[in-house]
Amino acid sequence: MSKRKLSRQQQWRIEKVQAERTQRAEKRESQDRDKLDAGEYGPEQHGRVIAHYGRSLEVESESGSLHRCHLRANLETLVTGDRVIWREASDASGVVVARGARTTELERPDMRGVLKPVAANIDQILIVFAAEPAPQPNLIDRYLIAAEATGITPVLVLNKVDLLPESGGELRDLLARYEALGYEVVACTTLGEAGLDALKAQLSDRTSAFVGQSGVGKSSLISILLPKEEVRVGPLSTESRQGMHTTTTAWLYHMPGGGDLIDSPGIREFGLVHLTPEQVTDGFREFHEYLGMCRFRDCKHEKEPGCALLKAVEDGEIGRVRFDSYKKILVSLTES
Repeated sequence: MSKRKLSRQQQWRIEKVQAERTQRAEKRESQDRDKLDAGEYGPEQHGRVIAHYGRSLEVESESGSLHRCHLRANLETLVTGDRVIWREASDASGVVVARGARTTELERPDMRGVLKPVAANIDQILIVFAAEPAPQPNLIDRYLIAAEATGITPVLVLNKVDLLPESGGELRDLLARYEALGYEVVACTTLGEAGLDALKAQLSDRTSAFVGQSGVGKSSLISILLPKEEVRVGPLSTESRQGMHTTTTAWLYHMPGGGDLIDSPGIREFGLVHLTPEQVTDGFREFHEYLGMCRFRDCKHEKEPGCALLKAVEDGEIGRVRFDSYKKILVSLTES
């Protein structure tokens, strides 16, 4: 789809806004330099971004105190989980002067399709789904692909297991398929004292992020895991049975038993438009041993003779459901 051509007046307005922003940033940078030179800020110290609101940040010091800080104008926008160098002012506010290197980055496209980081330095992504609303295997696969592409370890969390039958059932079969692929799977419920033991053990000593459909109980889980924190919990829409988004700002919480949890805004569908077909293919770990084995180097894994993936599906070595999900995701890339 071709880009909409801007009128001369629209282009002028855009340039005017950009010029004003640049001017304000330069003024702020000059003021910060003057204050730093005048000794109005204390010495440099390490901290971590607990939450962010544009260029305003909640930074936690090494001693555990929270400080509202702003960014030096020459720094790029930070995200929750970033490790930073900051300096404290006399009123306990502060200024962030540098950002540490990120080990990992969780990104998603914004409304315009531009890829933006939403959290940093995450060890694992917990993909939460539940008996209600009904889980979508294709959506779970999208989360897994996104995790594989970022290098962040994915963990599948099945919530509300109290609503499932004791044995069998579609959801338990779904879990078994992912476990067979080597994915970590945690089953939990907020009912009963022992319902969250496995989840607590998985979160311990790691920095984690919850993702998943709205209504699967992410905020409810966090409310019980972190009873001292205020986490808004939203009900299911009575008409659609889809959850209503309640989290608006990414926050980093400290777990009582060790580890950190970043609660990011609800994501109905993790955007993959920034990934290439090759990255999507690599996101299916059961494909790896067959890649490069096709007769044709440019095989699209559709109807080509000698396709190693198609043969593996026919032989039952690759699940038909997962392969169909893979093809559906590839089609969605071309349609977006």
